[in-house]
Parts: sequence; structure tokens; C-alpha cells
Amino acid sequence: MGRKKEKLPDAQYAVQLVGPGKLELNAKKPVPRPGAHQVLAHVEAVGLCFSDLKLLKQFSGHARKGPVVSGINPAVLREVPSYVPGEAPTVPGHEAVCRIAAVGEGVEGVNVGERYLIQTDYRWLKTEGSNAAFGYNFEGALQEYVLMDDRVITDPESGERMLIPAGSDRSGSAICLVEPWACVEDSYVTHERQGIKAGGSLLVVVDRGRKAEGLQQLHARDGSPKACTSFGPGEATAEKLRSLKDQSFDDIVYFGCDAATIELLDAKLAGRGIINIVTGGAKIGRPVEISIGRTHYGMTRWVGTTGRSAGESYRHIPATGEVRDGDNMLVVGAGGPMGQMHVIRDICQGAGDVSITGTDVDDARLAALEDKARPLAEARGVRLSVVNTQKTHLAGKFSYHAIMAPVPALVAAAIAASSDGALINIFAGIAANVKHRIDLDTYVAGRCFMFGTSGSVLRDMQIVLGKLQAGSLDTNASVDAVSGMAGAMDGLAAVENRALAGKIIVYPMLHETPLIPLSRMGEFFPTVAEKLDGGMWCKAAEDELLRVAG
Repeated sequence: MGRKKEKLPDAQYAVQLVGPGKLELNAKKPVPRPGAHQVLAHVEAVGLCFSDLKLLKQFSGHARKGPVVSGINPAVLREVPSYVPGEAPTVPGHEAVCRIAAVGEGVEGVNVGERYLIQTDYRWLKTEGSNAAFGYNFEGALQEYVLMDDRVITDPESGERMLIPAGSDRSGSAICLVEPWACVEDSYVTHERQGIKAGGSLLVVVDRGRKAEGLQQLHARDGSPKACTSFGPGEATAEKLRSLKDQSFDDIVYFGCDAATIELLDAKLAGRGIINIVTGGAKIGRPVEISIGRTHYGMTRWVGTTGRSAGESYRHIPATGEVRDGDNMLVVGAGGPMGQMHVIRDICQGAGDVSITGTDVDDARLAALEDKARPLAEARGVRLSVVNTQKTHLAGKFSYHAIMAPVPALVAAAIAASSDGALINIFAGIAANVKHRIDLDTYVAGRCFMFGTSGSVLRDMQIVLGKLQAGSLDTNASVDAVSGMAGAMDGLAAVENRALAGKIIVYPMLHETPLIPLSRMGEFFPTVAEKLDGGMWCKAAEDELLRVAG
């Protein structure tokens, strides 16, 4: 390994998104040469993701396809040919592992031949509605070679580069799948704020006949809020509340139970904000329409108490969304790729006395889940059930809900089926502007906590990679099909149509290989089928595929 670059071709195969719903397989996309601050990486494997479809449908309208508006000198972006915001064609694919093919003279600490897992989320580079990302406004990995600029992929605060060293003892598929598994991990390990934000903005609203209680004890250990707006009993008219700027408060504490007031306050909650409904034993009396989509994309949180002190609500916020000893867990949409990951991850996590019920409406998906998860559950003493909810009524209450489908009604159903202190993990990305009516009376009385996360951070990927390398988790358990570039667009169609239960892995260096479900591998490559590990994808099968199809 070193600075000597590999012999590079002039052209490569690439899947390009050129407009809404318009994908093209380009067999002659130029292979760029890296500038002084850039690296060129040879893509080994890339997983297809449902998020790719959101980009496919929205194209320039996607929040992560927009131009970068802050976080970097615009002159730097003009030097990066793989920066393709707005209407410019892009290359999707953000679940990737690569080897460095060439290194610019100004890049230190990266050498030709080294293997890396790519972290794709550039959270310090802001777009109007989100942040920059690999596979969105920067070209992704559905191509043989991808160019990355060191000034783009390095976090200016931590100095960490969004390239995670990956050894050669694991398959490319296992490494690239760390990215989606890390998104699952993030939803369990992200730390939740358990007090009023220090240096933030606080809004306090008090109804007639009530008084503000328990606020002082909620201030964070590292300080009080920077600004506080308050309305005493009877002061918070609808007109006054509407005049407040939307999404401008990090914490909202409402001492009251008027549904219309709560709906007005919903719009005032900032991203990552917490709204606390202190009912004092009274009833709201009807479902309340709230911005349920912002729980996932905006990481907003709702808490409440039937008592009189605001402090009671915050005490029920968990440190993280981790599965707890004794949890009776429901995974809705468990038969799909991400649902399978949740079930397998939670079986392997190590919590004691756990029951997991996985639901879907497709028997084939549930059978695939059963094949993968049942041996793991039996080995670890986890009680596992799979249920087709179109055929079997699901009764009972659950202490943990993980929701894989972006359907607001499923959140309302989870609240109704929650035992005391239930956690509701809204993993599926319900659109941020979507509102839905929920039963806040039941939610507050049951001390429920709904939460959501979007994407992953470097730490999450390092956690999952560590599990993979230690042998406590096999990310290949979620693979259902493989392809070369000839089958990549068919693969995206299969993701859209939910034709396969698990993940699809694309090997860009295989130009002519079609989309091949593992169950049909013997029809295409018998020697690869012989290498499967009990029907599952593995390094031996990958090595054989690259040998016979390359």
C-alpha cells in the first residue's frame, strides 16, 4: 500500500439518476482523476436501500439533493466534480465499501489499496432542508469508481474522516451492510435529553386555574435556558400563540389540557425539541393532531404527566431507546429488509427475558424471517413469534414497538396497544410535514415515549463494525439477492415493489451479472450456490461469484 495508484480505466459503468424516476445505465461514464485534496475509490460492493427510492422519486426536490448552503467554502465545492446538487445528474448508492485507487498529493493518512467503509452523512454541510450526503448531492457508489474530497468528508469539529478502516477478512457485502445496520443501531443507542436544554429557548404556557410547578429542577446540569417566553393563566390566547415563530422553542411546557392549544404549540417546537403536557389529572378529551412525521426527521419528542409537576414527565424519558430486560416487543413490518435487521439485532443484543413478535402481511417474508431469526432466538433464549396480521388478529399490549412502515395510523395503534412505560420507536420515515391525530390522554397516562432517528453517525457504524468483527452479529443475514450493474436497476425496482424480503447487494465490477435471488443462485452459478452457508450469503460465496462472473 502507498501512494502509487492502480492503473485506472478511462471509462466505467455507472447507474445515473438524471431526473425524477429516470435512471440510466451509463457504460462510458468518465473515471475522474483526483485533485490535490481528493481520493478516488474503487467500489467493491454497495447495498440498495429504500431511501434510494425517495431520491429517485423526488430528485432535486429531495432535501439532501439541494445545494450546500453552509459549512464549507463554496470555492472548494467548485473544485469537486462529484458535487452534483439540484438538477445535475447524480449516482445513488450510499451503503458502500471501497478500496482506495488513487490519492491526491494533499491528502494525508490515506493510502492506495486500503479498504474503507464509507460513512455517508455530512451533517456539518447544511442544505436548506437537511444536510449533504454521499449518494445524494455528492455522487454515490452505484459506479465502479467514486471521487471524494477530503475537505468534504472530514468533520471540521472532530477532525474525523468519514472513512472507517475495514479489514480484509470479511466479505464486501458484510462491510457495506454495516451502514443500514448502523441506522438501526442509531435508533437504539442515541442519547435522549432528559432535562430542559441549557442555552436553549423555553416556552411555558399555563391555563386558567393552574400554576407552573417543577420547572426549576428540570434545568440541565450545565445551565439554564438562554431565553424563556411565558404566558400566565389565561394569557395564552390563540392569537398570541399563532404570532410566535414556528419551530423556535427547544422546550415547551404546557400546564393544561386544551386540545386546540396543544395543536397550536405543536408548530412552535424546534427540531430536537421536547414538548411536555402537564395535565394535572384532567382529560384532553379528544385525539390531538400533531406533526407525527417530525418525530423521525426532526427528532422531536412528546412527554407528559397526569400530575401537576413538570418534572414528573422528564423523569420518564429513557437515556436511550435500547431494548430493556423483560420487554415484550412488537416489530411492525418485520418481514422487510429493515424489519429483519431490527429483529435479528434485538435477538442478539443480550437483554434478558425478552419476547419479540414480528408482524407482516406477506407469508413469504415471514418465512424468510423465521428461517434467519429462529435459530438465533433459540440459541439466546429469546421468545420469537411471527404473525401475518391479515390472517391473525394481534391481541395484547406491548412494552416496546418498532415501526417499519411510514404509516401514521400505526403510531396511533401502537399507543392504544402500549403497556405502562412503553417505548415507541418510529423507525420508518413518515414525511416531516405529515400530521396525525393521536390519543394523548392514553399516551400521557401510560407514560409512553415515542422517538425516532434518521440515518447514523460514525459512532454507530463503529459499533456495528465491532460487532461484525467480534462475530456477535452477521450483517450478511439480511442479504436476499446479489447483482452486477446489469441488474442494478432491476434491483431498485425490486426494492420499490417489495419483491424481496432482504437486502440486495450490487458488485459494480461485474458488468453483465443480472439480479439473482439467493434462492435461484444455482440456476445461474452452481458453484456459487454450493458455497452458500445454509442458504445464506457469505464470504466464500462472494469470492466465488467474483471469480466466475468477473
